[in-house]
Amino acid sequence: QFLNAALDKASADNERNGLVIDSPNGTVAAVQIAGLVARRIVCWAETGGTIGIGERFGLIRFGSRVDVFLPSTATPRVAVGQTAVGGETILAEFGGIAATPLVRVS
Repeated sequence: QFLNAALDKASADNERNGLVIDSPNGTVAAVQIAGLVARRIVCWAETGGTIGIGERFGLIRFGSRVDVFLPSTATPRVAVGQTAVGGETILAEFGGIAATPLVRVS
């Protein structure tokens, strides 16, 4: 059974793929979660390989999601509910002058 990827329970029940990235700014984790329609995850990253800034590492279609876990030193640059575009949207900044996190006002 596959659930809508927007539901919290989908992260436990649906097909998923985890990726851990060791960066100079700390460890970043991404979990690709297949949605109700997609049900298929493609990950091009290889164990021991490298991923450049802005490089896409996989693909899921049709209402799927990716959960991203950042180090506590990261400053989020996206707002809750914002749509992110793979390889284009800046998710967080590390170090430098402390930037104000973005918020979404409705």
